[in-house]
Amino acid sequence: MIQINENVSLADNEVEIHAIRAQGAGGQNVNKVSSAIHLRFDIKASSLPLFYKERLLTMKDSRVTKDGELIIKSQQSRTQAQNRETAIERLVETIRSAIKTLPPRKPTKPTRSSQRKRLDSKTKHAQIKKARGRVDF
Repeated sequence: MIQINENVSLADNEVEIHAIRAQGAGGQNVNKVSSAIHLRFDIKASSLPLFYKERLLTMKDSRVTKDGELIIKSQQSRTQAQNRETAIERLVETIRSAIKTLPPRKPTKPTRSSQRKRLDSKTKHAQIKKARGRVDF
């Protein structure tokens, strides 16, 4: 059982985990040992509440496929067990980050003095550029 928060949890059979060979340098065992983890989570077929599913599917994340699967690859550690833990933690973090709602942004007006400073600096810059012109004797 994967616990997302106090109300929501996932069954272990909803997450598909495969061990694959890790990429990159690794010494003698790199071509023999499958220590990297490839985690696939089908968002549409999961037991998550509808709100969670909608937020995950509308997320701008390259790990979410067009078919609605979240794919996480973990290969930081040298052991398969540690990579499995890391992949599951990253899945939980992704789900939690998808359901967070940010407060609405309140646009602010620039202060009168900042507007004045901006216009003054533009005038000063224009005068400097104007002085670079041709000089008549």
